[in-house]
Parts: sequence; structure tokens; C-alpha cells
Amino acid sequence: MEGRLAVDPGAPTPSGSAKNVSDPLTGRTGQAGATAVGPGPSGIPVREPVGLVAGPGGVRASRVEASGSGTPAANIGPDEALVGVLPPVYPEWLGDRTFLAAHGCRFPYVVGEMARGIASADMVVEAARAGLMTFFGSAGLSIPEIDEGVTAIRRALGPDIRNWGANLIHSPQESHMEMAFAELMLERGVSNVSASAFMRLAPAVVYLSAKGLTHDAAGGIRRRTHIFAKVSRVEVARPFLSPAPESMLRALVEAGKLTEDEARLARRLPVAGDITVEADSGGHTDNRPLTVLLPRIIDLAREVAAEHGYARPPRVGVGGGLGTPAALASAFAAGAAFVVTGSVNQAAVESALSDDGRTMLAGASMTDVAMAPAADMFEMGVEVQVLKRGTLFAQRGKELYRIFRSYPSLEAMPDEERVVMEEKILGRPVAAIWADTKRFFTERDPAEVERAEADPKHKMALVFRWYLFMGAQWARSGETARRADYQIWCGPAMGAFNDWARGSFLEPIENRTVVQIGLNLLEGAAHVTRAQQLRLAGVPVASEHGGFSPRPLR
Repeated sequence: MEGRLAVDPGAPTPSGSAKNVSDPLTGRTGQAGATAVGPGPSGIPVREPVGLVAGPGGVRASRVEASGSGTPAANIGPDEALVGVLPPVYPEWLGDRTFLAAHGCRFPYVVGEMARGIASADMVVEAARAGLMTFFGSAGLSIPEIDEGVTAIRRALGPDIRNWGANLIHSPQESHMEMAFAELMLERGVSNVSASAFMRLAPAVVYLSAKGLTHDAAGGIRRRTHIFAKVSRVEVARPFLSPAPESMLRALVEAGKLTEDEARLARRLPVAGDITVEADSGGHTDNRPLTVLLPRIIDLAREVAAEHGYARPPRVGVGGGLGTPAALASAFAAGAAFVVTGSVNQAAVESALSDDGRTMLAGASMTDVAMAPAADMFEMGVEVQVLKRGTLFAQRGKELYRIFRSYPSLEAMPDEERVVMEEKILGRPVAAIWADTKRFFTERDPAEVERAEADPKHKMALVFRWYLFMGAQWARSGETARRADYQIWCGPAMGAFNDWARGSFLEPIENRTVVQIGLNLLEGAAHVTRAQQLRLAGVPVASEHGGFSPRPLR
């Protein structure tokens, strides 16, 4: 994969050599930077050096050519001087280049793991082949379903393409699923795992992080599994940035899951080598502002690295609110090692969301989102961000949570209120829902049935979680009769993307492939970055030249 990294001739790649690459803007192959590719702000190229020429009228930008003396030459007037040269800007170079080397990808861009398989196996395959980092949406799927998806991905990509992984979501109601997932990932050789929605460190995460740690030829420590930890709070981030707790390591050794050598090496490394700061995203989110949260977690990573003597701090990327080139450029400018997109990929053709759901997303604005109860953490009051336009899921979910808080059991509800709930929200009698729910958990986790039959409050929670779970299922399958109950995870980035794509080839949903979305956002971020470089150098850049319109790339 290192050979796919675009660089200037002579500039080091992670392997220390210049490479020929296929340019994503033109499709031509050659050494990156050797020719001008596409105009940038005010017609100034992005992928070749730009001269800064000072004269009586101020500073202007000029193309530069290599002269016989080796000194860059520009079109300079008699009363002007070349005062500087800006290097080429490539999408590949916007983040931390160690990210590319560590994960075998071309771009510092992650296609996030939309749950219930919405980030499908097909999406993972297409994104990985294009050099993007990508995660299978395994959260909410059964272990056999996850195994089927992972097997399909590995069969399509082969053993040498490693810029993909799967999602381990915190499952407080089914904690045994976390360890079963970890065992499957190790058995199938999946080298990247994104740990999301964790409020505290769990043994399954530590197990994945520590299992297979060995010394490399240079005396460093080689990971078998790379953990990407999604965090939105300092107190959650710190344990992932720190070495694994001794108590967890000791318990895993005693259980025979880790060797003493693996535990010893784990004490010298952070649990997660990559941290994803989750800002105002779809799904599980604390709605944190990116510009506040990202710098704080970057500082924390440096503090913890210094405290424990790491060779380098864990890389810190960001997700949430990233739906336009300017948003990506801003994240990189703020220090993000990589960016993660989610909501915008749900509208991609490879998404497992139904055509009906993708059409609804394509019509959303930035304000067409709302918070609703989370199915997996309903009793805890945890919420997720969902699409509001065209669906009543958020309002109905909140009404169910109000009822849950108000009554000790379903039987304690007034008859009139229960009838309204069945007819207006659930769409089925409670008895029929409980029969289906009982059948489901009898096969998946019989302890849940036993607990519900002994605890009427828990039975109520499972019935309400049926509605929340089915909302996502109806959106996936396109049950238009239940469109008002669709649960579609969505953040404001979706609306921003729709505004940016309007009038371009990316406006029709049939053109929204995960690769076109990713490459256009990255290419646009490079153009926005070039525009800002010119502004900082004193070159006037008209507002209409500071952006990037979507165009077919590859």
C-alpha cells in the first residue's frame, strides 16, 4: 500500500522513496507534483509549487518552473521579487503521515462505521480499494452476521490490503457480546477495531489491544490489532490514552487470554494508538463543538504520552460535523491527524440504508436533526442524533421514555394512555410485541427474558427498545408504511453536504458513491487549504475562489 502514497519527487514516503501514483483528479499516472493538476484558488494550481511575488501592488501568486540553476523561476517583473515558494498541497498530506504508514492507506480519511451494517461490506471494499481507511458497521449485528460481513470483505480485498476494520460498540445490556466480538476479530485476523460509545474501558478492548503484542526488528513494539477509540470527554479519553489497567491485564492473563509477555508489553503502550474525537455527529454523540474538544484531547494525548514516556503521542483525529471541504480543512488546520465521516456516507449507493431512507437524507438541511432515545442504552437515558425531517421517530421515542419514567410497569399505565401508545406509536398491541421480543431474547440471551419476567420495569424497557430497534430496521428495509417511524442516524453535516453538492453531479443520490464523496471532500480540503495559505501570505483571494465544486474524480 505504500506505493499508493502521492508525494513530490524526492519527498520521503513512509518507506523513504518517491512513488508513481494514479492522480485521483485526472486518472493519469506519474510522479506526483511533476505536472500541474487542476486549477486552485483564482486559477493558481494546488498540486505544484506556487511562487509568491512581491511588488508595488502587493503580493501575488505565480506559477514557478525549475530553472537550469536549480532555483525556482517565476514570471517576475522588473520591479518585483520572488519572496517565497509554497509547496504543493496534496490531500494525502493534510493529516499525520504516520497514520498512512501505520494503516496502509493513501489518505488520512476514515469512512466511519454506521451501525447495523449500514456501512456495508460493499462500502468497505470500495473505500479500501481507493486508499481510504474504512470500518464495517458491525454494531447491532449478531456474531454470525459480523462474521459473514468480515469474511466477504477479506475475500474481496485479499490479505495484503489492511486499511479496513470493524466496529466494537459498547453493549452494557449484552456485555458478553463484546468479548465474543473480540475473539472473532482475532480469529479472522482483522487488524483494526473502532471502539465506540464506551463510557469506560472494557476487558474486550484491552484484550484486543494487548493480544499479539511483540517486539519488531528495531526493538519497538508491534501491534496485532490497532484500536481506534471514539471519545467525546476527557475522562473517557484518558483511559484509552493510558496503558491498560493492571487489574484488567492480570485478569486476562489468569483467564489464559494473554501471556505474561503480552501483558508486560501492554504496560508500555496506550490502549488505543488512534483516538477519534467525536464532535456533533449522527448516532451516539454529546454534541460537543469540534473547535473546543479537539485541541483539548490533542493536549491530553501529549500530556499522557509524556507521563508514560511513549515514543510518540497517540494520533488524534476527529469526526462529527464534517460534510464540506471547508469543514475538513478546518479540522486538519486544528491539528487532526485524520478525519472521519459518517452521516454523508449513509446516502452513498453502497450504504445498506434503503433507497427511501437515502432519498430522505439527500433532502435534509443542517437543522433537520433531533435527539432521540438510544435503543442500546435506553434505561440509562442515553440519546442518539437522528434525522428529523420526514419522520416522527425522535418525538415518539421521547414519549416512550417519558412513559418509562412515569410508570413502574406496562400494567400500571392507564388503559386510555396504553391504547393511544399502541395505536399512535408502537403500531401493534403490547402483547404481540412482547411475544416477539421474548422469542428474540430466548435465542440470543435467555437471561434477559428471565430478568424481564421477574422485573416488570425491565419488561417495559424491552418492549420500548423493540420500537427503537425496529425504527432502524424499517429504515434499512424501506418499510414505507412505517416511514414516520424511521430511525436514521444523522448529524448536521448531512445538510451541509447537501448544500455543497446542490447543482453538482453529487446532488443526485445515484452518483453519491462513497469514493466520490471522500475524494471530493479531500480534494476540496486541499483547495481550501491552498486558499488559506495564499491569504496568510498576503495574496488577495476572492471568496468565490476559496472553495471547490464537486466534480467526478478518479
